Amino acid sequence: MTDPRPAGTSTSSSTGTSAGTDAGTSAALDARYGRTGPSRRVLLIAGVAVVAVIGLVWLMWAAFISSNPPVSSRLIGFKIESATSASATIQVDRSKSVEAQCRLQAKAADFSIVGEVTVTVSPDSPRQQTVDAKVTTQRAATAVVLVGCTTADAHRPN
Repeated sequence: MTDPRPAGTSTSSSTGTSAGTDAGTSAALDARYGRTGPSRRVLLIAGVAVVAVIGLVWLMWAAFISSNPPVSSRLIGFKIESATSASATIQVDRSKSVEAQCRLQAKAADFSIVGEVTVTVSPDSPRQQTVDAKVTTQRAATAVVLVGCTTADAHRPN
């Protein structure tokens, strides 16, 4: 729709309204349709950016800590020697000379735990070594499983 007033005529002189009413109408429309000013938008973007940076820093820290455990281990092999014993060989790698506790479990055919042993690797031993362990079982085992190794600082097995 076109404005019926001539080109040089202002709104305040022809209708008797002021420019402040247009600002009031604009504010009412902004409130009605949820439009926000640029200052709120900038604050929102800044807040999201801060949360994203904090999340990224935490993710990098967690990835670095988890990727460099003080001790790691792997099962080299096992042998079922009799109905009441099994043996296993594990490899233990430590990043520092710390004492490590490595837990082994013997499991039966029904996956129940029939024996368990914790092997201690002393801090003055080589950082990378192969350790033999003997597990006494309650009944015949079919497998020996390495649960993992822990240190005084890292309680989650690796």
